[in-house]
Amino acid sequence: MITRRILLAAASALALSGPLSAQELDEIRMGYIADYFGTSIAAIATDRGLWEKHGLDADLKVFTNGPIQVQALNAGSLDFAYIGPGALWLPASGQAKVIAPNALGYTDRVIAQPGIESISDLKGKKVGVPEGTSGDMLLRLALEEAGMTMDDIEVIPMDPSTIVTAFSSGQIDAAGIWYPFVDVVKQRVPELNELSSNEQFFPEIAFPSSFIVSDDMAGNQEVIRKVVAVIKEANDFRKNNPEEAVRITADFLNVPEAPLLAESKLARLPSSAEYEELSRAGQVENWFGTLADLYAQFGKIEDPLPASEFYLGNLYAQ
Repeated sequence: MITRRILLAAASALALSGPLSAQELDEIRMGYIADYFGTSIAAIATDRGLWEKHGLDADLKVFTNGPIQVQALNAGSLDFAYIGPGALWLPASGQAKVIAPNALGYTDRVIAQPGIESISDLKGKKVGVPEGTSGDMLLRLALEEAGMTMDDIEVIPMDPSTIVTAFSSGQIDAAGIWYPFVDVVKQRVPELNELSSNEQFFPEIAFPSSFIVSDDMAGNQEVIRKVVAVIKEANDFRKNNPEEAVRITADFLNVPEAPLLAESKLARLPSSAEYEELSRAGQVENWFGTLADLYAQFGKIEDPLPASEFYLGNLYAQ
């Protein structure tokens, strides 16, 4: 942990109170992903001054997906990060700790070119997917439900932006991808088919995105509590002020509001008090544990940790 002393005093306050006052802020480096649920907490915290309010000075860094952020955590260039449910296999394999749930999203889709009407129609087809993401997870679940596996299709690993280009130009037949990328593809291929959504697997399987901490920082409970406090306050602002939250996030990302507004409606958003109660009751652990077991079932990891070992639920419930 790096700390620095920052003097906070306005001229008028100085005139009234005399000597300068000093507040010690903990410096943290936090990653985010440039979509609504990957950015909104960081954007709201920045706009509302929540970092400083809770004693933090946050250096925010943008990434394209969760696994890259975990690499940055392990390399020592990040302290905290945001991941979607598709990257949960990394904490489940001991590479980070989860400190807070974010949203129960259903933004993921398996999309296909016009004429491909069902998951079973994907047999032998070229399917683009960002490996180790929630799109990857949904694709595997949808195939399993149809009595198929990844061996029944031609999997082509791609990053999300490449999928948009490849799908739009007809180079791939289908993709496991998420909003807002689905919206972008729809503008170019309006007659595409959505074959599967992660909402159809709820409540048996939930898809929580989450915030994680590096192993180096995991022992610093004081700083983690501060970060969790920021996340909780931003989460409740987002829940109670949905349109304002979209505007703040769009301004932060310097993008139009419309795609983020559409994306913002594709999730269940419990309040922080509800998440606390769900954590105390063990439900959040169950969500994470179920996903970890699915990763083992799909061969992504061999022996996932129990969720109680990679979700710091006691800290969140406080």
